[in-house]
Amino acid sequence: MRFIEKYDVVLASNSPRRRELLADMDVDFRVEVMGGIREEYPAALPVEQIAEYISHLKAAAYELKRGELLITADTVVVLGNEVLGKPHDEAQAAEMLRKLSGNTHKVITGVTVRAEGKTVSFSDETEVDFAVLSDEEAEYYVGKYKPLDKAGAYGIQEWIGCVGIKGIRGSFYNVMGLPVQKLYEVLKREF
Repeated sequence: MRFIEKYDVVLASNSPRRRELLADMDVDFRVEVMGGIREEYPAALPVEQIAEYISHLKAAAYELKRGELLITADTVVVLGNEVLGKPHDEAQAAEMLRKLSGNTHKVITGVTVRAEGKTVSFSDETEVDFAVLSDEEAEYYVGKYKPLDKAGAYGIQEWIGCVGIKGIRGSFYNVMGLPVQKLYEVLKREF
């Protein structure tokens, strides 16, 4: 992408899915994994703003060098007004899937892009309709796919997406963890 060739693009993320999606955009980048960032947010913050707030925290924690363009992201799953983060263990993952079963939820990904003198943050939202899952199906998925690193305890690109997702309204890639089309537009327009 010629419009960002002048930058050394850095993806600050542990997520293999975000790495894959950014590579699919034909962006040359390197990965920097930052530890020790407390992904906490004010209790009064509206659920629609949480992912963007955390992506901004991640970006602010990185010491940006001259010529770098930093991309950070965070994804949350929201059921009603409850935020379903990453499960702590398999029991909590199965419980999250039971909550999602037969319901519609939102997946919100916040993204922050920083370069010298400029920071742009945005979020994208996708509605996901889950089929009714049996306890056996939820436990099978959790046992086989170990979704402890995924908000809401599932990955749409895995088995659960094939058998459990009835429909989506919005970006499929946003549900995977990076709204690539929106990111492309921001990079093209702002950087």
